[in-house]
Amino acid sequence: MTTRVIIVDDQAMVRAGFAALLAAQSDIDVVGEAPDGVQGVELSRRTRPDVVLMDVRMPEMDGLEAARRLLTPPPGVTHRPRVLMLTTFDVDDYVYEALRAGASGFLLKDAPPADLIAAVRVVASGEALLAPSVTRRLIADFARQRPAARGKPALRLKALTERETEVLTLVARGQSNTEIAQTLVLAEQTVKTHVSRVLTKLDLRDRAQAVVFAYESGLVTPGE
Repeated sequence: MTTRVIIVDDQAMVRAGFAALLAAQSDIDVVGEAPDGVQGVELSRRTRPDVVLMDVRMPEMDGLEAARRLLTPPPGVTHRPRVLMLTTFDVDDYVYEALRAGASGFLLKDAPPADLIAAVRVVASGEALLAPSVTRRLIADFARQRPAARGKPALRLKALTERETEVLTLVARGQSNTEIAQTLVLAEQTVKTHVSRVLTKLDLRDRAQAVVFAYESGLVTPGE
């Protein structure tokens, strides 16, 4: 299947470069570009892409607000694309908040071209993170500055079984399903089932939100 992509960035050169790179792939179709969040949201609603490459800092409406509007659409709007945040910084508060809102991950703008192509494919396939360890570091950095929310998030952990809690802990530490399977001596398909149950019980969209939840609930703390 062909993955439909739009690029939302206030720098024309960035948009053109990313568009040319992605359009050269036989399985990716760039269906539009937008210079700010307002136009990006409108373009997404009109073209219904699978993946939105969203810059963090833009005029009119930043990437965070645009991501929120796309991932929590108003009544009557059923399309929810996957959002991959673009940033020039290793750690950016906007990106952290975007992950909380349901963005599927983030990518540095100076990443190698192959990483951008792979990121679009991974996100389109339903995976949450291109590089779990990088996103884990991002969240851990902000978790150091913000006390864990010991209220409702911590209470929601009680819905998980002991094994599901172990799996969530390892997801938050950046391990892939294959690595979790090796750590817990389980079949990889069993791990996938546990991850799916964790997401369902905690009402989380994907692994990105699971990582955020694990830190915010206090299940995982920076430095562990």
